[in-house]
Amino acid sequence: MIKDPYDRPRYPLLIVISGPSGVGKDTIARHLIDRRPDSFYFVVTATTRPPRPGEIHGRDYFFYTTDQFASMIEAEELLEYAVVYNDYKGVPKQQIRDALASGKDVIMRVDAQGAATIRRLVPSAVFIFLIAESEAAMVRRLHERKSETPEGLNLRIATARQEMRRIQEFDYCVVNAQGRAEETVDTILCIMEATRTRVDHKPIVL
Repeated sequence: MIKDPYDRPRYPLLIVISGPSGVGKDTIARHLIDRRPDSFYFVVTATTRPPRPGEIHGRDYFFYTTDQFASMIEAEELLEYAVVYNDYKGVPKQQIRDALASGKDVIMRVDAQGAATIRRLVPSAVFIFLIAESEAAMVRRLHERKSETPEGLNLRIATARQEMRRIQEFDYCVVNAQGRAEETVDTILCIMEATRTRVDHKPIVL
């Protein structure tokens, strides 16, 4: 029960952005931070996959060897981890705790499998599923990336179609149409403000 409705605390949010490959998860996360650079912290995922052209260690991902990643698992330094397209991906815990303690809203972009794990661990987070404007648009974006072998591309497309079936596991579904990233950001910011006005809004506990 709220003792004084005029003196409600403002708790930082944990925003989990997920969705199949090709829907622009990284792009939207970056647009959110660009819009409010002093309000957001973007969680950097650890991975064992090699960097793509233009990706920077510590900004886009933490790129680790398999042995280094195994050490992080053993030390229980990861909130969640999984094998994705034959590579490990995981979310380091401490950066999230530090960001929340500073009062910043935290943005995570994870695959659907990782989101399910985080839902079990942090049910008070806000879970947003991004989709393209159509399946054809999603497939086209994957082709245009040109970062996969034909076999790898086929695997991503098949996996993306399977991930679309998990949409019911999320709180919100947001369409990220080609060339309309700012509208997507506007929608997510509205979701965040609505979450803060919930009477049962509680702090994130890791």
